[in-house]
Amino acid sequence: MKRPLRALAAAALLAAGSLVAVVLAGGNASADTQICEQYGSTVIGGRYVVQNNRWGTSAQQCINVTSTGFSITRQDGVGNTSGAPVSYPSIFVGCHYTNCSPGTNLPVQVKNISSAPSSISYNYVSGATYDAAYDIWLDPTPKRDGVNQMEIMIWFNRQGPIQPIGSPVGNATVAGRTWEVWRGSNGSNNVISYLSPSAIPSLSFDVLAFINDTRNRGAITNDWYLTSIQAGFEPWQGGVGLAVNSFSQSVNTGGTPPPTTAPPSSPPPTTTPPSGSACSVKYTPNAWNNGFTADVQITNTGSGTVNGWTLTYNLPAGQQITSAWNATVTQSGSAVTARNLAYNGTLTPGGSTSFGYQGALSGTYSSPTTFTLNGSTCTRA
Repeated sequence: MKRPLRALAAAALLAAGSLVAVVLAGGNASADTQICEQYGSTVIGGRYVVQNNRWGTSAQQCINVTSTGFSITRQDGVGNTSGAPVSYPSIFVGCHYTNCSPGTNLPVQVKNISSAPSSISYNYVSGATYDAAYDIWLDPTPKRDGVNQMEIMIWFNRQGPIQPIGSPVGNATVAGRTWEVWRGSNGSNNVISYLSPSAIPSLSFDVLAFINDTRNRGAITNDWYLTSIQAGFEPWQGGVGLAVNSFSQSVNTGGTPPPTTAPPSSPPPTTTPPSGSACSVKYTPNAWNNGFTADVQITNTGSGTVNGWTLTYNLPAGQQITSAWNATVTQSGSAVTARNLAYNGTLTPGGSTSFGYQGALSGTYSSPTTFTLNGSTCTRA
C-alpha cells in the first residue's frame, strides 16, 4: 500500500514549535524521566534532546527517558497503515523547530563536514506496526525552525504493511550495506529513504555516507546545511517496549563554516549552449499501475559553462506530474518545462545536475524521447 504525504506532520510541528516542554528543571535528565506531554522533551548527557513528538494523534503516548536513550511505555494511537504514523519519539542533535541540543555545531554546511560518526542500539518488539529510522534534515539555508527542504530517512527496521514515502528507485551500497532507495515528496519537503532488507538491531556508521549519496543523486549540494540528526520510531499501531538503548552522534568539521548568505532571488542569466548537441539527458523512470517517478540527469557536454538552464520535452499521453524536486517543473498538456533553482543553475563543462518528480499514470507507461536544453537538442545518455 502506498503511504501518502506527511504534510500534516510539518504543519502540526510548526504549530507546536513554541510548545516544547522541558520536563526537568535545568533540562537534564539525571534519572529515568516519564514524558507524556505531546511535544515534551528533555536533555540527556548534556548534549542530546529526547522528544515525545506525538504529532499524528490525540491519543496518549508516554516515553521513559534514561541516561542513554528512551523507551515507549504507552502508545494508544492507531494510524491507518496506508497513511501517516502517529508520532516520532526520538533522540537528536541539532535544531528541531527552535529546540536545539546543547552545544551543537549545527547547522553546518555539508562541504565543511569531514565525518559524522554515529552509533545506535535499538530494542524491537513484535505485534506492532512501526519503523525504526534516522531522520536527517538538510536545507539550503541554516534553518533552526520550520520545515527543511530535504529529509533523509534510514529505515533500520519495519514491521507491518507500511512503506517509505514515494516509490523505489533502485539500490545503493552505503556504510557497507545494501539498501533499497525510495524517493518522493510529502508535499512539504523532498524525501530520500534507505530501507534495510532486514532488521538491524545496532550499527556504527558515518551519517556523512548517506548525505554524500543523497548529494550524488542531485537532491542537495555541498552548500546545503545539515540541521539535525534524529533517531527513533514511527509507530502506526502499538509500540510499547520499542527503545533506543543507546545513541551517539558527532559532526566533525574541517573548518569554520562561511558566513550565512541568502540564496539569490532569481536564477543567473541564461547562457545558451553552443549550437549542436552540447548536452545529454539520462531519464530513469519507475512506474506502477497508476503512478510513476522519474529522475532526470542533465550533463553539460559542451565546452562552455551553462548559467541557468531550461529543459523542455513532451510526456506521453496519460502522464500528469503531481510533485517535483530540485527544479521548477510545469506541465501544459503534454509539454513539460523544467527550470533550475537558484542553487543548481550553473553547469560547468562535464558537470551534471538532477531533478525528479512524481506523477499519476493512466494506461501503459513509456518515457519521453526528445529533450531540449536552452534551445539545443540533447542526446540520450
